[in-house]
Amino acid sequence: MTSRTLLDAALLGCTFVVAADRRAGDLSNALERRGAQVYRAPALSIVPNADDDDLIRRTRELIATPPHIVVVTTGVGFRGWVDAAHENDLAEELSEALRATLFVARGPKAHGAIQQAGFVADWVAESETAAEVGEYLRSMPLSAKRVAVQHHGAGSDGLDEVLLAAGADVVSLTVYRWGPPPDPQIVERSVAQAASGEVDGVLFTSAPGAAAWIRFAERMGATEAIRERAARGRLLLAAVGPITASPLHDARLSTVIAERGRLGSLARCVIGYFGVDGGAPSLKTAAGALSMRSGGVLLDGSFTPLSRAGASLLGALFDARGAVLSRDEIGRQLPGAGQNAHAVEMAVTRVRDALDGVDVVRTVVKRGYRLAVEETA
Repeated sequence: MTSRTLLDAALLGCTFVVAADRRAGDLSNALERRGAQVYRAPALSIVPNADDDDLIRRTRELIATPPHIVVVTTGVGFRGWVDAAHENDLAEELSEALRATLFVARGPKAHGAIQQAGFVADWVAESETAAEVGEYLRSMPLSAKRVAVQHHGAGSDGLDEVLLAAGADVVSLTVYRWGPPPDPQIVERSVAQAASGEVDGVLFTSAPGAAAWIRFAERMGATEAIRERAARGRLLLAAVGPITASPLHDARLSTVIAERGRLGSLARCVIGYFGVDGGAPSLKTAAGALSMRSGGVLLDGSFTPLSRAGASLLGALFDARGAVLSRDEIGRQLPGAGQNAHAVEMAVTRVRDALDGVDVVRTVVKRGYRLAVEETA
């Protein structure tokens, strides 16, 4: 068989979309080291406010009158604030002003950014929600306390109102805002490929980004196809945490959530899903366990690359789980839907050639083709 043996390259033959703008390179590199192809399709962009006069003015105010509490809602936002302080020669003064401050983090990414900046997070919200942060803050005396709140790009989540109602002196810091996607056509391509089977997974790192990607899918009429592929396990929709996953759940899309809200955990989640005994569907055939990848097939532990037509054909038979598909049914699944019987027969021949004649695709006389399935693996 002309193939590559799967060693630790659990993602060989897989293509993933990272629907994120920030820190996407770290995640992409982790997956590419396992054999995957990755491209970015952020449905939103981050517009920094590093040069915003109001942000710098409020930073100077906090240096002059340090806050008792700093609430960090996002890692990227807090890092952006620190970067803005550096760019305006205020970093040392800000660090000194915050030395005795109590830091509250809305989840592990915010926690990590606090640590990266040289501070200590005194409390971290397990649920990663503003509601839990607000509940924690209400448990302490806030009257006349000076509280700085670093907001995420979508707004305050009601934290300012909670603090003001408790008598706190609130300083709001808007470090960035969400903007339009850098390239809408790339987002549209990612949606179309997720629906058609040309990618194996779409990975999300923020709730606003996930919601924006879903809106693209809805406008393109692709949501149902994506929902069906995700429900069958043939498309992995993975989120870095439960908050990020919430728009996907609202859209009734099957979603895998990383155990810890970090990009490293998300990468391990993806690798585990497609690895041995992972969640990716597999069938037991006469030639061994068979799993599909957008770029080919994993059969009995070895990966064989296939053309787009070959992967579509074998994927259709895989989804049929041993049932017979007619040439017309298969033809509708090939690139350029509606391919004739001859095109289907040629695609079958090429798949068999790629597999060096291994008996996986069987002809059923006068009916069509099926996989040589023994039982579900």
